[in-house]
Amino acid sequence: MTSDMSTERFELPELETIALVPERETLRVWLNRPQSRNAHNQLMVREVGDLFTALNGQIRYRVVVLGGRGPSFCAGADRKERLPPAANDREARYVNQLGRRAARAIEDCEAVTIARVHGHAIGGGCCFAASCDFRVTESDAMWYVPEVELGVPLPWGAVPRLISELGMARARQFVMTSERIDGRRAAEWGLAHEVCEGIEALDAAVDRWVARLTDLPALSVQMAKHQLRGYSALTRLGDLSEFDGDASARAIVSEDARARFGTF
Repeated sequence: MTSDMSTERFELPELETIALVPERETLRVWLNRPQSRNAHNQLMVREVGDLFTALNGQIRYRVVVLGGRGPSFCAGADRKERLPPAANDREARYVNQLGRRAARAIEDCEAVTIARVHGHAIGGGCCFAASCDFRVTESDAMWYVPEVELGVPLPWGAVPRLISELGMARARQFVMTSERIDGRRAAEWGLAHEVCEGIEALDAAVDRWVARLTDLPALSVQMAKHQLRGYSALTRLGDLSEFDGDASARAIVSEDARARFGTF
């Protein structure tokens, strides 16, 4: 009898904004809008969430590497995107929660996740990377969450995630002042696990991480991830991140946000 978790029954989905490259036990996931530095539109956010959720239904891929095609990992939201108005308030709230669901899907993925960061990791791009288990970055990559500078709160459940990864003091500095940091500073703060000089070194480092993780016993790696995730779940007690989308939707219509989004 074939199990629901059988590798034979799992098929990689066809996606419009993401390219998938399977390599034995590793799946390379490429954000694939290089012409816009992989700025995320609503479809990309939805596809990221759906993909990482679907990966929990398979056991073939032990490691998932999330990277970006072209000059950047992800340059944040695509401000050129124009969406039709929501049919009703419930649909509007669902759309406002897509980013939080996508980031949580990466965080909760059963496979080990590695972010390969170069160029820019801005806004939602920074949230995608921070949701991964490990982050490897090019030294001159820009890590940046501009939301407060734009007049809106940081959404996607990123605040508790950054507090957990960076500690309260650095998370406060990073979020409240919208400070831009490079890959070296990201590593110093604990936002990245390794910093590299140039793309070739970045790819070599990612390959080294993949090789090490796939060389270790599969079950103990997964159980260790479950242990760490279980203990970190304490930070989810009283988690208010579902409010993020509501807060952003309200703040984005403020005078400050309207002015800044138009000229930033």
